[in-house]
Parts: sequence; structure tokens; C-alpha cells
Amino acid sequence: MTKIKVAHILHSVGGVDVSLRLILEHIDDEKFESIVIQGTKDNDTPFHDKSKNSIRNYRIPIFREISPVQDFKAIRTAYKIVKKEKPHVIHAHSAKGGVIGRVVGMLTKTPSLYTPQAFSYLSTDNSKKRSVYLAIERFFKKGNSRILASSESEKQRALKEVGIPENKVLLYNNSILPINSIQPLSVPKTWPDEYICTVGRPSYQKNTELLVKAVYEIKKQRNVHLVLMGVGYHYSELDTVVKLIEELDLTDNITMLPWTSREDVFNIVKHAQVYVSTSRYEGLPYSVIEAIALAKACVVSDCDGNRDLIIDGYNGFVIKDENPELYSGKIIALLEDDTLREKFSFNAKVFFDENFDVNKNIRKIEDIYTKVKNNQL
Repeated sequence: MTKIKVAHILHSVGGVDVSLRLILEHIDDEKFESIVIQGTKDNDTPFHDKSKNSIRNYRIPIFREISPVQDFKAIRTAYKIVKKEKPHVIHAHSAKGGVIGRVVGMLTKTPSLYTPQAFSYLSTDNSKKRSVYLAIERFFKKGNSRILASSESEKQRALKEVGIPENKVLLYNNSILPINSIQPLSVPKTWPDEYICTVGRPSYQKNTELLVKAVYEIKKQRNVHLVLMGVGYHYSELDTVVKLIEELDLTDNITMLPWTSREDVFNIVKHAQVYVSTSRYEGLPYSVIEAIALAKACVVSDCDGNRDLIIDGYNGFVIKDENPELYSGKIIALLEDDTLREKFSFNAKVFFDENFDVNKNIRKIEDIYTKVKNNQL
């Protein structure tokens, strides 16, 4: 039987990189062959299939910023690779990979799928940039590509805002393996035993300043400590967040970890009292998926992805306004009500098992690839 060959095109960083690796390592490699076309400066960790075999990958100049020269080079190089490899399907991931993959799909007449992992126009509050990014997404409506949304919210946004026809919008929820074991911390524990936590670099997307302000409001009523993971060293809003923490006299209430291994993240989330997300936008965030897989009650913003993972009053609270007092009130409610927190924790794990286990969901994407290849969608 001839395998279905899928070419993945992406800027392989962060959650996009995690998403692809989970697909590659669980898809049936007796039925599917994968290749990866990624950026020259992306993650250097090799890609492997389900049988632990290395996956062939190519490096091209894919960068986050718009650059007509580099983007043209990336499209030209990807075109040559696709002409050589002759995949049955192109699966493009994230905004820049989406543009390159869909253009190459048009030029080579290869059917393509595009997973935004949060549409690019959500990444800015600049109206002109937002209009340009949205126009780019709408440009591809009439091509031979389909949206493969990472969450139900992303699917609805594709239909209602981007205006993609319903027959061209599919869904495959980001999914992970169940987290069945927790490794000891590999870093010194410098924070108290009772704490709340979050994962995410200080940025417009993660809205970290709002979370810091919520901690300030909580501190007015009770002791609190926040462990902030994945901070990094060179993010645009890091200095602003550090300055705000100092101004609000929260230095002793917030621990910022610049880099945290995946195993340490699991350990810290597992032992936290509550997981918090104040994001302005997401696709379907792996950090929150991991939190519910670890049976953690959550307080999250009402953005795409978050609202797909947390059902208000069932496995956490969903906050509809950027109001630190609303966050602080719900966090305090969970910190002070063990019964409610334990109820949400139990429901979180049930919800994960039913909806976001990659062992169960991988069949869905295999079926999508097969139908796209056979022109059955």
C-alpha cells in the first residue's frame, strides 16, 4: 500500500512545534509518510515518527516578521522541495507557514490544510496591521486550501470573521498524551508550598500585566504567591512587567522562571493550587491543556482556546473582562474553598480524558489527511 505523504510547512517554535511533534510521533507511520519544511533558525531537535525513525526535514528562510525578500525566497525554496517530494497533502502551521504552504499548494496544485494556532490578526491592537493580516487570511478563501482549526473557537472565527466557506473549515483539537508521572524538580524550589501559577512569556498575547495586577488585588485580602514560568530573557514586555512588579511591591510574591523544562512545568503545575491564564488570544493553548490533564482548577480569560478548555463553573472560571478584581475574586474563591477546588480539579481531568487525549484524537487527523488526499472533502 502506498503511503500518504504529508509535507508540514512551519516556523517551528513554541506551541506550533509541540503540536507538530505530537502529530508526527503518534500518526500511523505504516500508512503515512511525513516530511518537515521549517525555518533555518527553528528548534534544532530532530523530528521522529511513531517508530522513532528520523523524519526528513528541510530548512528554508521562514521568519515571524514580514519580509518580502525572505518570504519570496521561502516560497521559492518550498516550491522546489514540494515539486521534488510530490506530497499528497501540504499541512501548513501558523501564520507564516500558512502563507507559504498555501501559495505553494496553489502553484503545485497540491491540496493544503492550514492550522492557524491563533489567527495572525489577533496578535495586534493596531487597526491597520489587523486589517492587513485579516486581508491576507481572506485572500486564500478561493484557493485549494482548507482551514484545519485547532479549537472550536478558532473554527468559528474562520467561518464568521475570515469568511471561509463551511465546507472548507475542519477541526482537529490540539491534543497531548496523558501525564501519568511527575518527575522531581531539577531546579531549586525558591517559592512557598502554597502558590498559583501560569506559563507564558511577558507579551501582548499573554497579557501578563493584568495577571500581576490581579496578584496585587489578591494580596490586599490574603497571602498569595505566583510562579510565572517560561518568562524568557528578551521579550518585548519583560521590562514593563518587572517594573510593574516593583511598583506594586510584589517582588516577594512573584517568582519568575526564565526557562523551565517541560518536566519541571508539570511538577510546578501539579503542585499548584490554581492555574491562571489572562491571555488576549490563543489557538488551543497547550499550557491549559496540560493544566487540566494534571487535574488543576483554572481561572482563565474568555478568549479562543481558553473557553474551549474551561467551562465556567464546571472545571474552572472564565473571566469575560480585563478586570484584575474579577480575577482576584475567583482565584480567592478557589483558594479558600477546598471542596470547590477539588470538584473543579476532578472535572478538569474528566474533561481532558474525554476530549484532548492524543491517543484517541490522532485517528481524526489521519481520517482528514486521507479524505483530503482522495478529494473526499
